[in-house]
Amino acid sequence: MSIHSTLKSRQAYKKRNVLKRSERVKILQSGKKWKEGDSVYGLPKVKPPQ
Repeated sequence: MSIHSTLKSRQAYKKRNVLKRSERVKILQSGKKWKEGDSVYGLPKVKPPQ
């Protein structure tokens, strides 16, 4: 019996197009669009770094 293809471990890292909130905050901080004390809810959309 073989293992299903979706359960196999992937060799290559698949690029994500959705960032976690903490990753979005770091990008916004570097662009001076978010500062300490601002709300972390309702953040603007940010493209992932390439």
